[in-house]
Amino acid sequence: MNTALQHEAVVIGSGFGGAVMSARLSRKWPGKILVLERGREYPLGAYPRSPAEMADNVWCPDGDSARRPRAVHQRKAARGHLTGMFDIRHFDKIDTVTSAVYGGGSQIYANVFLPPPAAVFEQGWPAGLRRDVLAPYYEVARQVLGARPVPPADGEDDRRTIRRTERFQEFAREAGLPTKMADICVYFGNGYTYKASDRPLPLGVQEANRYGALQTSCTYCGECDIGCNVQAKNSVDHNYLHVARKRYQAAVRTQCEVERIVPLDAAHADDPDGDGGHGYRVYFRDLRMGGTHSVTTRRVVVSAGTLGTNELLMRNRDVHKTLPRVSPRLGQRFSGNGDFLAFAVDGEKEVNSTYGPVITQYIDHRLYKDLDRSQAFLLQDASYPTQVGWATAALGPVMNPFAMLWTTCKQVFAYAFDKFYPGRKHSSVGYMVQKLFSHDLSKYSAVLLCMGLDNARGVLRLNKEGYLDIDWPQESNRSLYDAILSLGERFTRFIGARHYVPLPTWLWPVKNNVTVHPLGGCALADTPEQGVVSARQGERGRVFGYQGLYVADGSLVPTALGANPVATITALSEWIAHDVTGTAPDADL
Repeated sequence: MNTALQHEAVVIGSGFGGAVMSARLSRKWPGKILVLERGREYPLGAYPRSPAEMADNVWCPDGDSARRPRAVHQRKAARGHLTGMFDIRHFDKIDTVTSAVYGGGSQIYANVFLPPPAAVFEQGWPAGLRRDVLAPYYEVARQVLGARPVPPADGEDDRRTIRRTERFQEFAREAGLPTKMADICVYFGNGYTYKASDRPLPLGVQEANRYGALQTSCTYCGECDIGCNVQAKNSVDHNYLHVARKRYQAAVRTQCEVERIVPLDAAHADDPDGDGGHGYRVYFRDLRMGGTHSVTTRRVVVSAGTLGTNELLMRNRDVHKTLPRVSPRLGQRFSGNGDFLAFAVDGEKEVNSTYGPVITQYIDHRLYKDLDRSQAFLLQDASYPTQVGWATAALGPVMNPFAMLWTTCKQVFAYAFDKFYPGRKHSSVGYMVQKLFSHDLSKYSAVLLCMGLDNARGVLRLNKEGYLDIDWPQESNRSLYDAILSLGERFTRFIGARHYVPLPTWLWPVKNNVTVHPLGGCALADTPEQGVVSARQGERGRVFGYQGLYVADGSLVPTALGANPVATITALSEWIAHDVTGTAPDADL
């Protein structure tokens, strides 16, 4: 019998952590790395855009019993097996939106690369892991992901002028708060993005990036969060994963959902009591072709995202009993990263929320300057696709029905009166449409995206169906949410908006938070008594109690970050890969 292991490493998940590990491990062991991703791979122009396609673009495959919004389950009942890119889950007091797609969260995030302040690492983190330790890894990640501010505009008529950015900066100055342009992982051409040139490539022009992947210079369409159909996002399939696959022959299998991880004995038979010293067998379900398959490997890297990694490890420890050594601390120290979304609707000052990359700047409220952990957060501008802009235009009559009725009546009377006169300069249908839509809600409304330092006291556990549940200590984070609400109301008054609308799930009686940045549950620690994954030299990222079993994603983060997590997740993964391979990372991959 051939007992040779099939792979040096199997990487579960292809987001930021999985992509880094895939690139670095495949460089060490070319042709011997397998990446398993549950979601689909979308080529150029393939992300869904029609209403029907978007309705199906959610994750709820056969056999899924996770708690999800009613609309998702209704869609599944109507359409059957759903393997779309948005994994939306509903819990008591908090809901989550994550990704199920090749490239993971890099396909739907808002592009911001922002290390948190050094003070964040001084409370709740392993003793030897501080921001200065991660500094070289942050820098490599910044270069690979091509993080730079949006190119400056050359005058009011330049297509790179983003009115929204100017409006948020004006508000910051009035509020006396620091504001800064954000480094964003968006492609503006090789010269600007990767060579620090001041001259970006014109909007919409395509070329191969520094790694040989085809990309398009950002078209400012505001579609970053629903999959970039022109491939202007520096998502990890254009850098880390591209190099792993094309240069180092890493194998990639999409629509494959891992179910079990089992240690092997010396004869490479399944040994649930083993410590992984002889390798592992990974069982996965092929969602496209059907059936359960398995592969053997020397190492396993779990990079399934915060929810996916916690759920997989919990099922293997508590349901399948194949990883019984995993720490009882698993699932603790969960954070929503202080996420809070709100809207300032129908203002007097132009914002134009459908133009530009999704985020361009951030306003610091006691996070980087004058730290106050009870109310430290960032306020970031946000845009949304033009399709949503048309939908908000349709909301005009709902938001202000009497004003819209009066406007309509005036135009009808004007049309009827003008047609008796030669020329009828105002009687065209086009003129009426222009008047009815001239005060576009999307042009005069703002999206307020906040994230901050919640207390990371959430607890993840499995419910009776074997899916995650979250105990979320919402009330103990009220000082943060109250500060966010207060600043949002102040911004609403600043643009003269008629309505301030926190995300509808925050309204009575639901009162749920929503996070798109779930963190924690597999906290890095110095000892098994303190966390789940080791931060010690020589075993970075390794699950306590096992050899060759690693975690590399947002579940490692033991506290809220306050800032967008991507930079830290990528840097931590580089830090782990350096330890595993013994090779210092560089941006050339």
